[in-house]
Amino acid sequence: MMSSSRLEGYNLGHFQKDLVAGVVVGIVAIPLAMAFAIASGVRPEYGLYTSIIAGIMVSLFGGSKYQIAGPTGAFVPVLLGVVMQYGYEKLLIAGFLAGIMIFLLGVFKLGRFIKFIPRPVTIGFTAGIAVIIFSGQIANFFGLSNLKKEEAFLLNMKEILLNFNTVNIYSVLVAIISLTLVILTPKYLPKIPGALLGLIVSTLVASLFFPGQVATIGSAYGAIPNALPHFQFPHITGGLVIELLPAALVIAMLGGIESLLSAVVADGMTNSKHNSNKELMGQGLTNMITPLFGGIPATGAIARTATNIKNGAVSPISGVIHGLVVLLVLVSLALMLRPFLWPAWHPFLCSLHGT
Repeated sequence: MMSSSRLEGYNLGHFQKDLVAGVVVGIVAIPLAMAFAIASGVRPEYGLYTSIIAGIMVSLFGGSKYQIAGPTGAFVPVLLGVVMQYGYEKLLIAGFLAGIMIFLLGVFKLGRFIKFIPRPVTIGFTAGIAVIIFSGQIANFFGLSNLKKEEAFLLNMKEILLNFNTVNIYSVLVAIISLTLVILTPKYLPKIPGALLGLIVSTLVASLFFPGQVATIGSAYGAIPNALPHFQFPHITGGLVIELLPAALVIAMLGGIESLLSAVVADGMTNSKHNSNKELMGQGLTNMITPLFGGIPATGAIARTATNIKNGAVSPISGVIHGLVVLLVLVSLALMLRPFLWPAWHPFLCSLHGT
């Protein structure tokens, strides 16, 4: 649980700063959570469930004061591969097993070894993520239809070329509007999240000027539930553990490394120092709990953590508020937002915003 030392000297002024930071990050996290869930091959609401649970739990039990956790772009190629090979139900089990592994890494104090990972490895890994997200989402940018989902990059590119005659000019126009806003907003309106502004403006344009001409999250996935799923413990057998062990190991290694890298970035921005082993235990516990409510694997999100810091966060309370904001939108505003049916190509644009 959150230690009292992390809140020592905490006052109303600090809470106000955490409130502002938490609300801003929560707003940013909503489209990103859905985007990365879709890009991972699962329904968008599973990304929201993950942001709520992981966002609150990592802030309470993790080892960094500023860490924001949730679905990230780094997980997209791994989770998409697991979903395509095993299906969503087994992804939840793999995520649960990965949570156990991450927790044990923290228990045995292996977090300190993060500093030995070569920088070229992390750069190459990040570049690879960008390529995979691009190959998986560029079809949505052009509004292509009748595509067969492939796991390999070259096969995806071939499928896009074969079906490029199905390009939807309305999708391209809306995507360009959103992309332009995502790129220009940080320069001219730095206080406003670019992904959010792009989402709102492009959705209004599509709804008002050419309704029904652009694929949306609503038309592609149906209505998004406005309630949390019920608790359900998966049926795990020895055979399933053996079958999913390789996938769980990859998820655990990736989740642990990215979480600690994000915590290191936060340290550099704030002159603070995180507890790497406690962070791993918090992330592990989170990834054990999240699948029980339908959520996908989560890790520290570098861009959202940086946004949290830049907006004045002073304690883990901001991370808790971020999770509560996503929960509030899910249970209170989903019905209000459904008439707009957010464009389904948004995952590609969100990937440009970062993890």
